[in-house]
Amino acid sequence: MTYISAPTLSFKDFIAQYGDNPRYELIDGELRDMNPTGPHEAVAGKIAGYLFNEILRQNLPWFIPKNCLIQPPAATATALRPDVIVLDEREIEQELLWQREPIITRGSTIKLVVEVVSTNWQDDYARKVEEYAFLGIPEYWIVDYLGLGGIAFINKPKQPTFTLFCLQDGEYEQQQYRVDDAIVSKLLPDLQLKLSNL
Repeated sequence: MTYISAPTLSFKDFIAQYGDNPRYELIDGELRDMNPTGPHEAVAGKIAGYLFNEILRQNLPWFIPKNCLIQPPAATATALRPDVIVLDEREIEQELLWQREPIITRGSTIKLVVEVVSTNWQDDYARKVEEYAFLGIPEYWIVDYLGLGGIAFINKPKQPTFTLFCLQDGEYEQQQYRVDDAIVSKLLPDLQLKLSNL
């Protein structure tokens, strides 16, 4: 990911200039070019496919939008663009911006967020963990399929790692999985997924 040297943007300015462009997100007024690669998009697509199949199989009232921004209520100049997001159809009517733009402001609308790590791993492992926990999102997955994250986050030796954060009493508890480990989601306990499937 590249940091673009420019004046800080407000959320409103970001939406006007970059809201429809999936390359960009805004963190504390700084524009982030996420530089998605083909392999990155393939991993995100496969995860969305596994999630979609499980949602259909269980007949859950959830959906996965093609494009969506999260505006954390406490961060006025932040617009997060997760790689995959699962939304609750029953809650979407409470989203004031949704009818005009794909923007979510309430954590209760979000069931799960997935970030596929690229060069922006610092945001995924630090800032977004805090934002998503504060919003009350039940699960947050970090899929570090290339083992790019810092040693403090994925340990030595650096290797592909799937980190699942599950919200407990307002804070995330994390569990890490390696390539052939079966991933255990409390939100979707019957989901059959391994990092090696991606």
